[in-house]
Amino acid sequence: MADRTNFRLHDIIDAIDQIHALLKNKTYQDLTTDKVVKAAFERFLEILSEASRHIPDSLKETRPDIPWRRVSDIGNHLRHAYDRVDSEILWEVYASGNLAALREAVVDSLKRNG
Repeated sequence: MADRTNFRLHDIIDAIDQIHALLKNKTYQDLTTDKVVKAAFERFLEILSEASRHIPDSLKETRPDIPWRRVSDIGNHLRHAYDRVDSEILWEVYASGNLAALREAVVDSLKRNG
């Protein structure tokens, strides 16, 4: 179980790292005008969202500062309401620092999970 959980935790870290690499030196305008950048960003969010669904609640409970439900829900929204994805909300996910906080929590969870 720990190995499978660690695999998912690493998937989240990788997706966040890919988002940062993708959007480094990009602006909100770049996100709204470059369909490939937006699609890649959405896909990485879907991956981290799906991976978060496989993290045991006991591990999530060690980081109650992370809105785990919202992390998992964003993937559903991207998949099922793809035609209503708000670029401003996507950009806020990136620009707010929330992904960095999530990454820190996941790194912490990896340490706890051994």
